[in-house]
This record gives sequence, C-alpha cells and structure tokens, in this order.
Amino acid sequence: MGSMHEDDLPPLCVHDYAPSQPQLRIAVVTETYPPEVNGVAMTLSRMVDGLIRRGHRIQLVRPRQHAQERPASGHALEEVLAAGVPIPSYAGLKLGLPAKRALTRLWSLQRPDVVHVVTEGPLGSSAIAAARKLRLPVTSDFHTNFHAYSHHYGMGWLKRPIAAYLRRFHNKTDATFVPTGQLARELGDNGYDNLQVVARGVDTALFHPERRSAELRRSWGATDNSLVVLSVGRMAPEKNLNLVLEAFAAIQARQPEARLVFVGDGPVRAGLQARHPQHVFAGMRSGSDLASHYASGDLFLFPSLTETFGNVTQEALASGLPVVAYDYAAASELIVPGRNGLLAPAGDATAFVAAAREAAEPNTLRVLRNHARMSVVGNDWEHIHDAFAAALGQAVRSHERRYQAATAIVMAPD
Repeated sequence: MGSMHEDDLPPLCVHDYAPSQPQLRIAVVTETYPPEVNGVAMTLSRMVDGLIRRGHRIQLVRPRQHAQERPASGHALEEVLAAGVPIPSYAGLKLGLPAKRALTRLWSLQRPDVVHVVTEGPLGSSAIAAARKLRLPVTSDFHTNFHAYSHHYGMGWLKRPIAAYLRRFHNKTDATFVPTGQLARELGDNGYDNLQVVARGVDTALFHPERRSAELRRSWGATDNSLVVLSVGRMAPEKNLNLVLEAFAAIQARQPEARLVFVGDGPVRAGLQARHPQHVFAGMRSGSDLASHYASGDLFLFPSLTETFGNVTQEALASGLPVVAYDYAAASELIVPGRNGLLAPAGDATAFVAAAREAAEPNTLRVLRNHARMSVVGNDWEHIHDAFAAALGQAVRSHERRYQAATAIVMAPD
C-alpha cells in the first residue's frame, strides 16, 4: 500500500475537544434506531454507545417498532417507547406522534441535563416544545435533506414549505450539529443559527481490505482479474441509481468482463432487478458480511445528491475502494481527486460518467486503490464520540450561563 503525506489527508472538520467531561443525563429523541437499517439509525447507535462508555446516562425516546416490543432498561440506558405510524415508502420505519404533554410530565419527574433531538418529525418537535417549556437545554442533529427528497417522490411543490419547517425546527434549539463544513455553510446561508460541525467516523477494523473474498467474487461471476463496480445503500429514488447504471455501461463498453453489484434494498430494487437481471442484487447486508461485500469490490460509485454526509463513502474507502462521487457532502471533504477517488461537479451527470470511466482504467484504479484506505484510517469513532460529548456539555454550560444572566436581569433593582 502506498504512503500518503499528512498534508494530503482531507480535513474531518471535527473540533478538538478535551475528552474529560462531567457525566450527563441525556434524553435522546429519535424516530429511528436499530434494528432498523439506515444511516441515521446506525450513526445514532454508535453515538449512544460512545456516550455510555464515557459515563453518561441515556434516556432514549423513540417510537415502538412493533406491538410486542418492550423497552430496554439498565443503569446507563433507559428506553421510553412512544406511539408511531408507518412512514410511506419507508418500510419498517415509524413517524413518532406528538407527545409534548407526556414528555413534559416525564422530564418534570426526572429532569435530563440536556435533550438531544435526532429527527424532525412530530415526536422531535414535541421534544423541543417540552424542553423549552421546562427551560432545558436542547440540541438537534441535521441528518437528512428531506426537502431535497420531495421531488423524487412526486411532491416537488413541498420543497419550500419543508425547507422552511426544518429551519424553524432547528432554530428553536441551542445548537444544531451537522457532519460537514460544507453543510454548515449551506445551512448558514439559508438562515440556520447555532450550527456546529461534528463529523462521522468509520470502523476501520470492520471495513478492511483483508475481508476480500474470492469465493464471493466468484458468486458474482467475477474472476480475480475482473473489475467489480459496487453500489451500496438504500435503493430509493433519491439515491440516483440510474446514473450508476449509466456509468457502469460506459465502463463495460471498455471492459466487457466488468460486473456491477448492488448491495441494499428499498422501493426501487424490484424494478431495477427486473429491468437489469444481468447485474447482481445482493440485498441487505450487515456486519462482517457487509464488510466482505465492500472489500470484494474494486470501485465504488456514489451519485447521490441528497445526503448530509454519506457513511458509505468512508466505509468504501476504508475497505480499499476508490470512490467516484459528486463534489458534495462527505465526498467533498474526504476525496482527494487523483489520490483516493474522483469527483464530478454536483449535478453534472456527464462529468460523473466520465470520472467513473477514468477511475476504472487499470492504471488509474491501481493508483487510487493504493491510497483509498490510508485517506480515512485516522477517522476513528472515538474522536467523534469525544467531540459529540463535549458539544453536548458545552450546550449545557451555555444554557446555564444564559439562564443565570436572564435571572440576574429580572432580579436587578430598579
């Protein structure tokens, strides 16, 4: 594997915080959590585990996922299950119902030090309202560009109202955490206040080139010398998978033995599989099985323009795969063109196809593969957990200072 100078490493945009922080009681409110499989749920699960390992206590408020489910309870983690309704086009996910009164009562009996709201549905909105009523510090995550999704689901007319709702939602909190500097600038230009960058990590022990499997590649119809192009993620309209097909067709025109593998599931999978039976549709994968699928590929294509980060970008790089993506979200900060992947201007499909074709050329691919893993090997989750815990602690301290200042003004003599 080739070496990479530290000046070539892309910035993570994570503030350096001291890891030593007072223990907090943190109420985390979310509409999604494992065993649901999506980027928000998986990221949040890691964050919760990281907070618990640092001595913090978590009260996790989320919708009940099925009728027989019982809340988990222990010294460091207490679950509170709320009512929810299914989300159209997102099988298995629930939208939490309004619960301001219940949350106000819950947090009046045992006040958390801070309320952290992960998702922007009715449950999250209720949590912000309850926290403000009780004068509790409240923070939020910006995980999903729902306003960018609207035109993919035939509801383009909702884009502006959704964008306005999200801005009002997050501006009611003391801080909104975003995963990239690019997103912070974009949201700041659109009227968001109190933005703070806390990036995402990658499990470099799990996602590793050594998990490459010749047997798995043979099951895909690939030999040791065949090029395997990989796409991983939810198979949904907003993921722009038709561009993966177009880019692969351009690659295959030069390399007829190349194979295309889709890993994931979602509402467009059945249609794509019916129209393109020549490609491999591996379905949903997780853990070491997912890691083997990554490592057994050669090139990763990621043409989405709706991500706030894109965890799959780091997972692919950690697995030794160069990435072709738009100059957007995580890719804009992680990809050094010509070193660990190639970028196309956001939304330029022609440039994306050209970049994919160039990256697939054997000599270019060899150079990019040599630097892919090295570019993210330092992005460990422990640093991210320290940053997140410190940011929550800072929100608590800032809230206390504002409350004390307001109290002093009210009590000051005329």
